[in-house]
Formats: sequence, structure tokens, C-alpha cells
Amino acid sequence: MHTQPQTTVALTLGDAAGIGPELLAKALSTTPVPEHTAWVIVGDRWVWERAQTFAKVQVPSTTVTGFAQAQAGLSFLELPRLKMEDGPLGQANAHAGRAILQTLEFCLDAATARQIQAICFAPLNKQAMKLGGLKFDDEASHFANYLGIQDFYCEFNTLGDLWTARVSSHIPLKNAAEYITAARIDAAASLIHRALVAYGIPQPVIAVAAFNPHGGDGGTCGREEVDVIEPAVKALQAKGMDARGPFPADTLFIKARAGEYHAVVTMYHDQGQIAIKLMGFERGVTVHGGLPIPITTPAHGTAYDLAGTGTATTQAMINALSVATKMGTPSGVKA
Repeated sequence: MHTQPQTTVALTLGDAAGIGPELLAKALSTTPVPEHTAWVIVGDRWVWERAQTFAKVQVPSTTVTGFAQAQAGLSFLELPRLKMEDGPLGQANAHAGRAILQTLEFCLDAATARQIQAICFAPLNKQAMKLGGLKFDDEASHFANYLGIQDFYCEFNTLGDLWTARVSSHIPLKNAAEYITAARIDAAASLIHRALVAYGIPQPVIAVAAFNPHGGDGGTCGREEVDVIEPAVKALQAKGMDARGPFPADTLFIKARAGEYHAVVTMYHDQGQIAIKLMGFERGVTVHGGLPIPITTPAHGTAYDLAGTGTATTQAMINALSVATKMGTPSGVKA
């Protein structure tokens, strides 16, 4: 008799000074763990207990001392990294930022050792992480460096079956045009194609955004479309991908919202982020693409002003848990 393998997902509490811990508590209080799945909460026990108090919930879990002990269901793996006096609510601080980095690196090590199949982290704060020792622009770059990734990687922002990838991300907007190359367009499109297949969409339709207003108006308003983007789309089609475009960005997301595309490859950060967050800020999920395992998080931030109130909405956190589990489950096995 065939036994379905267990999928183990590490869940981190995010920034202890923000809404992350209580958000995770609220989400787990209403979301059942899928069959054949182990969700393992990783972090400081006092932060987790405080979070349940803020959220006015009690979340039963089994205590484990390592991922290997986790059975199907919900477990808590204590990782003491933060003293209570170093975790004030509502502000970015170095202690919380350092704890975030250490906890995520602990999980990345477990992923490298194949002890877990996915990571889902509650919202964190880049300023706090930089105060705590982050030497990169964002956590995605830290993940790639820590794991020794040399190939293209990027963040995907998702709303259900609509995903976006970026040719460039956390850079000054004045530099965005320099990043528009055939190689980067190919890499972003290929990466999100593979991710969507892993997510369960076997033949994703991918739209590629233009860079200039009106799609460049035939070269009269910029030549990136003519010289780079359109040839790159044709090259993707030649590889067998259902890639289309380039389309003017100001109308592209109207069709994407209507379900004509599974993914949109944008040329720079806000080109897709504004549209996705306007369509579903409270539901969006960020997926880190190009890494050995799926890593997901709610697309919103730490909301320091709401920390401790128990009022933050949970749908994005629940969606992030679902996406991490689905992508971490072996292909052909139902999550």
C-alpha cells in the first residue's frame, strides 16, 4: 500500500514588534492543517504565548525539539532568540531584526538538510532586519546569498491564480531601464512558469508588460519594446511557453483581473505591485521564486500601529500558508 509522504512546513513568527505573531495565531486558530502535513511554528515561546493573548485565541500544538520529530498536525519548535525586554511593540529595533534573521537562517539550514519542504513567514520589517545585521536590500537577496544561488531569482506577488514576476525589484526607479534585457525577461518568465506548474497550473498563460507609456507607441515613446521586450516574448514562444505581449501596463491588468492570464511579467517593482495591492491588498501573498524550496509570506507589512490589538485581518496569512503547503507538496499529491 502506497503511503503519502509528509510535507513539513516551517512557520516563523515574523517581527515580534509587529502584527506577525498574533496574525499567525489568529490564522492557525481557524485553519486546519491539511492531511499528511506538518506545520511547525518556530520562534520564541514567550512571543508565541503573547501573540495568542493578543489574538484572544488558544492554539493547541505539540512541542518538538527538531523538525524530524514533527508529525502531521501542528507543532511548536522553540528557538530562543529574543529576550522579553528586547521585544517592545510597535517599532523597528535591532534585537527583533536580528532574531528574524537567525530564525530564517535556522529554517534555511533545515531546508538545505531536506528536513522541511517549505517555509512560510509572518510579516517582517526590512528596517529592523538591517538594524539587526541584514547586509542586502531585502530578504530575497539574503536568502539567495545564504543558499548560494547564482541564477536569477525574484519575488512573485500573487492573488489566487493571478501571479506577477518582476524583471527588476528593489532598485531606484531611475535604474530600471538598465535591467530590461532579453536574459532577465526570459529568466523571470521561465521562473514564474515553473512556479505556476508546481502550484498546479500545467499550462500557464503569461502576459509580458511593456515598459514605456502606450507600449512605446512603435518606438516614438521609447524603444525598449521594439528592441528588447517583443523579441524576448517571441523567444519565449519559441521555447514552447504561452507568452504574450508586450502590453501597455495601464490596461494589461484589466484583462489579467478578468482571468485572461495566469501571470504577468512586469518590468519594475511598482508596475505590478500597485495593481496587485489595489485588487487585493488584504489577500496577497509574496512567493520567493528561484530558491530550492518555496518560501511565502503575506504581501503586506508588519503594521506596527496595529501590533498588540488583535485586529489585523488574516486572509493573506492563511493564503500564504496554503500556497507554501501546496507548492511544498510533491507533484501529483493533493495538499
